[in-house]
Amino acid sequence: VLTSASVINRTVLGHGVRRLHVSAAYRAKAKVAMSRFEPASFVNYEKLQANVEIVRKRYPLNRPLTLSEKIVYGHLDDPHNQEIDRGRTYLRLRPDRVAMQDATAQMAMLQFISSGLPKVAVPSTIHCDHLIEAQIGGVKDLARAKDVNKEVYNFLSSAGAKYGVGFWKPGSGIIHQIILENYAYPGVMLIGTDSHTPNGGGLGAICIGVGGADAVDVMAGIPWELKCPKVIGVKLTGSLSGWTSPKDVILKVAGILTVKGGTGAIVEYHGPGVDSISCTGMATICNMGAEIGATTSVFPYNHRMKTYLEKTGRGEIAQLADEYKDLLVPDEGCKYDQIIELNLDQLKPHINGPFTPDLAHPVSEVGAVAKKNGWPLEVKVGLIGSCTNSSYEDMGRAASLAKQALDKGLKCKSQFTVTPGSEQIRATIERDGYSKIFGDVGGVVLANACGPCIGQWDRRDVKKGEKNTIVTSFNRNFTARNDANPATHAFVTSPEIVTAIAIAGSLDFNPETDYLTAPNGEKFKLEPPTGDELPAKDFDPGQDTYQHPPADGGHLTVDVSPQSTRLQLLEPFDKWSGGDLEDLVVLIKVKGKCTTDHISAAGPWLKFRGHLDNISNNMLIGAVNSENDAVNKVKNHLKGDYGGVPDVARHYKANGVSWVVVGDDNYGEGSSREHAALEPRHLGGRAIIVKSFARIHETNLKKQGLLPLTFSNPSDYDKIRPDDRISIKGLKTFAPGKPLTAVVQHSDGSKETLELNHSFNETQIQWFQAGSALNRMKELH
Repeated sequence: VLTSASVINRTVLGHGVRRLHVSAAYRAKAKVAMSRFEPASFVNYEKLQANVEIVRKRYPLNRPLTLSEKIVYGHLDDPHNQEIDRGRTYLRLRPDRVAMQDATAQMAMLQFISSGLPKVAVPSTIHCDHLIEAQIGGVKDLARAKDVNKEVYNFLSSAGAKYGVGFWKPGSGIIHQIILENYAYPGVMLIGTDSHTPNGGGLGAICIGVGGADAVDVMAGIPWELKCPKVIGVKLTGSLSGWTSPKDVILKVAGILTVKGGTGAIVEYHGPGVDSISCTGMATICNMGAEIGATTSVFPYNHRMKTYLEKTGRGEIAQLADEYKDLLVPDEGCKYDQIIELNLDQLKPHINGPFTPDLAHPVSEVGAVAKKNGWPLEVKVGLIGSCTNSSYEDMGRAASLAKQALDKGLKCKSQFTVTPGSEQIRATIERDGYSKIFGDVGGVVLANACGPCIGQWDRRDVKKGEKNTIVTSFNRNFTARNDANPATHAFVTSPEIVTAIAIAGSLDFNPETDYLTAPNGEKFKLEPPTGDELPAKDFDPGQDTYQHPPADGGHLTVDVSPQSTRLQLLEPFDKWSGGDLEDLVVLIKVKGKCTTDHISAAGPWLKFRGHLDNISNNMLIGAVNSENDAVNKVKNHLKGDYGGVPDVARHYKANGVSWVVVGDDNYGEGSSREHAALEPRHLGGRAIIVKSFARIHETNLKKQGLLPLTFSNPSDYDKIRPDDRISIKGLKTFAPGKPLTAVVQHSDGSKETLELNHSFNETQIQWFQAGSALNRMKELH
């Protein structure tokens, strides 16, 4: 079940199946090579429907199905026999395609190379968006990135060519925007090595963020495992208007569900309010669903999606989706595990933060809350764009506000940056005058890349440790994420509110009620933002930035220098010894929130994503040690002194001492980066014992042969002391649903026995026993 990007002509292959072709006319108009699109791919709704009907005939599934269930169960490897129980069983699925961003693609491709397979089994693409640092402006920053990252880009390009993976060059745009413009469509299942892959749900797709090892499974043609997700229904009534935007929907939902309320579930939006939201607006909502821990989010197929497909050259898919619309919407009377109702008529603009994306405030109230808490009111920088909010509509609405300010003689009081989501968006907003408006109001248009959203920001206006406030239209605002400064108070909101606040320069500015003062002394209010959903003149695709793999790249070579500091071929992890894990040292007992940013920081560390040993020097350097409330300062129990977390871990490994990490709730929330699992495994870790895990990180740990375990009694976390030795018992009889035991030896000679739960199934236990999922794959091949 694949799709090409733009389709003009079709060949009927059978009812519900279309082979897609790109006409010469569209190719000329788009100024792109036909090779961007999969010429032999097809949209196969017939198979999707057949699988759904097989599942429907099975008790107790002979009931109305949610949209999520239709798409997920429609991609089952064995719909006749697969055990299906929401929230309990593991599903074996056949996703249609794989997408990888360049920071995670390095390790994913290194693992694929290690598998020994000659070519990927499903259409796959690599997207260069994470390694471009924002510093001066788009053109110069991109040129510098191409130079600095030349070795990595060459590796990804050559690996893609050899193994059949498409390569989107640096400057093409952010992975999720490229997927929306080219590869997502209603009913497709796509996995991506980035936590914001759910962005594609704005086109009625099931798009799920995963670690690189999961991507390797799918690229190898192996069924992909996912715990059968629960389904949270969000019923939307009313309609968006005025200052309220699609971003406010997910900001409100995040405030309701918190950062872990969506864990193990797909969030499915439905109801009459859906039709008031643009396709790209729906993508915004699905994108930030990652911040509530959701497996993914999805909207039902409607006319807004149809229009977007047509505008991006995929009218054929829209026609076919119309024929199968009943398959692409939830059944009437379907049951959700939880229901949230939002009246869009009553929804107000929101702004969330600081330091966590679920701390929700109405814009009208955030100023008072900031004053009460001592948060800086002066906004140093306003940043719009990112994969969450960089659509044509987003840019147009923000530009409409900037134009109002310019017409009154005002420029932004705050620094102001703009990140286009793709080369197509950049070229189109430049053609239509939006870029000039942003420049005139004091803004800087950055490269088509992730930039400051992921910490790729050479920020120089404040010193590290200096307390300050920034406001962004990004999705995530964890401590130090954007600029490596733990004192930066980052707030996330809509591009419209960011622009208004950047013009005013203050966090307590409420554009619905407050006035600005023009240079001539005139007081005026900003009118609510306006902007076209899609460009009237169609999109300008800009430069061609896509490299299609050759038909047969098997003769090509991929070189990795042994002297490289950026890339390193992988060595297999050791297999399970066959016995229990005895006398594990507690490397660190983590206190409070511990995201993947805390475990494996991004920013300047991104350059080592292809070199496991070098990037392991950032392992857990952001985590708070419960013993002393310090970061990157733990006791070395062999030497008796204190050192950095990676240094102590390396010393333990060199001396043959295995170790364990103890953590709090929702451990590993945030990014999909599997380095947060690879690094502990590489440096001698054996188990991570916490109160609860975020979904992707728990899976990543299993894939690398570690034991992600949870306290049966969460209060047992308090019983662990920093100088304990922990033995994990029961591994000889390791089985699904059967708890393991931790024998905790305290330094005073006393012992405690604690019960540890796990979510391993039979296949995942085999990963552990083989040393990793990749080791197990090699055993089977």
